[in-house]
Amino acid sequence: MSAIDELFQKLRSENKQAFMPFITAGDPSLEFTAEVLKQLDAAGCHLVELGIPYSDPIADGPTIQASYTRALNAGTKLDAIFDTVSGVSGDLRMPIITMVSYAIVFRMGIDAYLDRAIAAGVSGLIVPDMPVDESAELAAKCAAKDVSLIQLITPTTPRDRAIEIANTTTGFIYYVSITGITGERTELPAELTENLKWLREQTELPICVGFGISGPDQVAALKPYCDGLIVGSAIVRRIAAASEGSSADDSIADVVAFSKTMVAAVE
Repeated sequence: MSAIDELFQKLRSENKQAFMPFITAGDPSLEFTAEVLKQLDAAGCHLVELGIPYSDPIADGPTIQASYTRALNAGTKLDAIFDTVSGVSGDLRMPIITMVSYAIVFRMGIDAYLDRAIAAGVSGLIVPDMPVDESAELAAKCAAKDVSLIQLITPTTPRDRAIEIANTTTGFIYYVSITGITGERTELPAELTENLKWLREQTELPICVGFGISGPDQVAALKPYCDGLIVGSAIVRRIAAASEGSSADDSIADVVAFSKTMVAAVE
């Protein structure tokens, strides 16, 4: 049983949901990343999604795209990211999941990437540009190494394909709440809860909802239908302040204060 499996088993036994923030590794620096990981853990976040910066991100809106650009312009490299994660992961309660393009995994090699990630303390992968039809090798190697391979289902995914994705996913299902790119939204689609109800009938895997989640009211509305909520742009926008004149301490304090409201909403 992976660390992610154990977490959701515990949360379900307590009738709680998970809050998972997204941050970009190296934005605005890896030293900042290390500190914000520690602070998010102390704030009670249950998992964290760590974006590996990539020059051609998949489905990310302008806020997260800009964070990738900042990280790459700062010279952020994959080895340095893993070194940073390794330096803090042993002190964190929350499992770390990397959001990574398959191009990066392929270039490094599946086994090499997984071994490096595991050594650094990573518990799972989200590979948004890996179609389920082509994921067999990666899924098998993740299973052999007890690393969760979290796959995405979207509102436009045909239902037979959604079931196939659910059957090949481990850890939890990442349900994309909206059609389009990441970004904060004031309203979520009316059909979202019906889609989540249907998916819940198809699988016992935890379901976490991401894209467009930006505040406690949305969390409260979605809690009955899922096992966790993922927030990216609302977090990354606050981190961006550190690159726009605010101090790193002020930016982290803002991220932590917001995250605490979200943790309170899920619990």
